[in-house]
Parts: sequence; C-alpha cells; structure tokens
Amino acid sequence: MLNGLLGKKLGMTQVFVEDGNCIPVTVIETASCVVCDKKTQERDGYQAVQLGFGEIRKKRVKKAQAKSFEKNQVPARRVLREFRCEEAGDVQIGQTADAGIFEPGEFLNITGTTKGRGFAGVIKRHGFHGAPGSRGSHEIFRGGGSVGMKAWPGRVLKGKKMPGHYGNTQCTVLNLQVVKVEKEKNLLLVRGATPGPNGGLLILRKTKRAKKG
Repeated sequence: MLNGLLGKKLGMTQVFVEDGNCIPVTVIETASCVVCDKKTQERDGYQAVQLGFGEIRKKRVKKAQAKSFEKNQVPARRVLREFRCEEAGDVQIGQTADAGIFEPGEFLNITGTTKGRGFAGVIKRHGFHGAPGSRGSHEIFRGGGSVGMKAWPGRVLKGKKMPGHYGNTQCTVLNLQVVKVEKEKNLLLVRGATPGPNGGLLILRKTKRAKKG
C-alpha cells in the first residue's frame, strides 16, 4: 500500500471550514504519478515503491533510466523517488497513483527545497537585531558582533551564526493536515505553508508521529 506521493506546489489560497473559520491552505497537484519500479526484500534487501513524476522527452532521459523505463514498460518520468513500505503486494508497476490515497483529516510530512536567497547577512539569515541606531553606534549597524575570543581557545567555534548562503536547502514540515481532496482534478489542499516556490517539487508522506493536541 502506498504511503506517499510526489506533487507540485501550485500556490496558496484560503478556504472556509465547517466551523466558519477561514484557514490558509497550500494547493498541491499530484497528477502523472506513476509506479515505475518495485524494490523487494529478496532482490534489493528492502521493500519500496519507486514513483515517477513529471513528463520528459525521451532524448532527455539518461541511458540507464531509459532501459529501466523500457524494461518495466512505463512512460519516462522527470523525477524518481522511492517510498519505503512494508506491504507493497497490491501495488503494480505501471499503475497511476493519485490523491485518492489520502483522506481529509490525515496528517502529512511534506519535504521540499526552500527558496534560494543567495548570500545574506546575519539579520536576514538568523534574525539578529543589529546594533542600536544611536548611543555610540557607528560604522556597523547590521553586523553580527564578535565572532571569536582572544586567548583561549583562540578560534571561531563551529556552528557560529554568520553571514553566508541562505536557502536552497531541503526542508521537511511535519504534521500538516489534509483539508480537502479533489480526486477528479488530482488536487490536494493542505493546511498551512509548505517549503519552496510555486511550481516546486514536493514529497508527501503519511506521518508516523501522532499529532498532539
């Protein structure tokens, strides 16, 4: 049984729920998700289902992947990801997976790549407050202050918050609730924000952690 899907973030909107409250939701498209391969305990040492997402021209596919697609008689897909599952006997290679595997009220762990912000200072990157605008401050107002020590240990400690590359990293948001499932359009409405820009790839997995509260 599948416990996850690949999807594309379409954007955010808001919907009204039964109690009359208006909540923000992320719209995710899960169309063109195909089972491209299966990993078995006997052959691979673990059990998993490989899903493919997004169309791609055949000449753009690498030779090894093209042979795999041809062997399993499935259409070429741009993105491939594996989902571990204990029971995959009812999953067949070539079948299409849609948003119907999720139900409203379920909680998902959603993984994506955050927006790249380039090189950023400590105020933008780490939320530093900066120096006061008066009372002796001069020359440096958005700096991070001292980064080391004089005598011992005489070096900058690992993990020190400093300016640097910000964003464009993999991020997982836990326990996002499914608000609505539109099977006909293969759309999923999830409460709250998800990582990445509109059009970015998202990996949706059913959570194994119980939602508290």
